[in-house]
Order: sequence, then C-alpha cells, then structure tokens
Amino acid sequence: MNPSLDMLNRQFALPGALHFVNGSGDLPVVEIQTPLASARVALQGAHLLAWQPAGATPVIWLSQAAMFAPGTPVRGGVPVCWPWFGARDGLPAHGFVRTRMWQVRAASTDETGQVVLRLGLQDDADTRALWDHAFDLELVLTVGTTLGMTLISRNTGDQPFTLTDALHTYFCVADIERTTVQGLDGCDYLDKVQNFAWARQSGPVEFADETDRIYVDTTADCLIEDQVQRRSIRVSKRGSSSTVVWNPWRDKVFADMAAGEYQQMLCVETCNAGPDQVNLTPGQSHVLTAHISL
Repeated sequence: MNPSLDMLNRQFALPGALHFVNGSGDLPVVEIQTPLASARVALQGAHLLAWQPAGATPVIWLSQAAMFAPGTPVRGGVPVCWPWFGARDGLPAHGFVRTRMWQVRAASTDETGQVVLRLGLQDDADTRALWDHAFDLELVLTVGTTLGMTLISRNTGDQPFTLTDALHTYFCVADIERTTVQGLDGCDYLDKVQNFAWARQSGPVEFADETDRIYVDTTADCLIEDQVQRRSIRVSKRGSSSTVVWNPWRDKVFADMAAGEYQQMLCVETCNAGPDQVNLTPGQSHVLTAHISL
C-alpha cells in the first residue's frame, strides 16, 4: 500500500526544497528543487529519476517510453540492483528491491544547502520467498551541484550471505558515437556480448555497436566525455571494484525504450558484479558509494 502523500509531506517535506507528489502510474515521487539543483525520486525502488544541477542540462537519462506501474521496473534513472546483479533463472533480473516500495527515513538540508534524503527497506515474507535472508538496506541521496548516492547493506540475521549490487546509472549524452569513457585503460573486462569472454581495454571506451562489459579490479574514477555538449561527467566511487559500461545499440528492442533512444544514453554503473562479490557475516555492513559531478 502506498503511503499517504499528506502524511509524507507532514512528516518529511522541506519548505522550498522537497515535497511529495503523485507521479506517473500513481507512484509517490519526491520532488527536490533548490538553488543548487533539481531531482526526482520514486519511492518504488528508491529510484532516482532525474538530477540536474542549476544551469546545466539534464545529467540522468530517463526513457520517453518508461513504464510507471506498481511492481514494474523503470527504464532509465538509477535503478538499485540488489541483492544480485544481472539475470537469475526464475527470479527477477537485477534483484527485487527496484520494484518494492521503500520507506522514507529522513529528509534534511545540510550546511551547504544540499538535500539529504534517506530511504530504507527491510526483509519481509515476500523478500524471504525470493532470498531467504534478514537484511536492512538504506539509500542515502545527497542532492546538490554534485550527486551522492550511498547504498548501505546490513546483515541483520544470524547467517552469512553473499550479494552483488549496482547503482545502475543511466547518463544523458548528446550522441553515443561521439562519446567516450576514460579511466578504464588497461582494465580487464568480461564481455557479455561475446558470451562473457575475457578481454582487456586499450585506450578510452568508444561506441560503435552493442557494448555490455563488466570491468573488474577497478576502483578508478570514470570520465564520460560528451564531445557534442563539450562536457565531462565524472563518476567516482567507493566500496566497488567493478564498473559496468552498457549501451544496447540499435538492434536490441525494449518495450520501454523508444526507437533511436540508445543514441542519447549510456550506462556507467558503480557496482560489485561478476567475480566481485560482497560477503557479509551477521551484524556486518557494506557501503557502496557513487559520486557524480560535472
């Protein structure tokens, strides 16, 4: 059941900075607007839909054909993939938290005028039917001239568990064929287009066809160089030793992605994926952080 917008606004709204509205598909959405930046966050999936520093063009890409409905993942923005990344037979792709309703835990502004939003999710009978572990998951979004996303995984049970996860960030670019990603030169990667064959990156990542790669053993910043807009987007991270770079190109058809939209999007994902896994014993936690700046 969706929380009441009136109740959310009474408890968490920040006058002149943050309020809750009824979004597409009747899903509650947090709208953030400050002198520093604007952002939109769906409570289903704790899904960042938009972030735009003041005076800048949009940084986060959202498909024109994205579907908004209870239990349906949204194409674009920043899906939270947890407790597994990728496909699993008979189970939801990229885990189950991106289609569940999260709770608002806190909203505030810091001394610099940034909005700090804390959203949380815990195990219940439905999650245990898919993944039989006790957990607490929290996403902290810090919205200003830069964007901070911190995903905190806690093992609240009495058994260890292993997870993979991602902040599956979709970025706006003007033309994918005139876009490169710097920072991965010399890194080994698993090429999902070539049946997970191992390869090594030489120079910047360039795009001329479908690209779907898990770069391993890398904690480096990535720079998305958008030649048309003459801007660089920096993706810094902590708690992650793999980076996924993805663009589906023209031959892949998605019901929730308009024709030709692949030309204006690029995923550079902060993650623990492939051979990079997180092991948590009872009481342990893991912190995955992505920091986006222009």
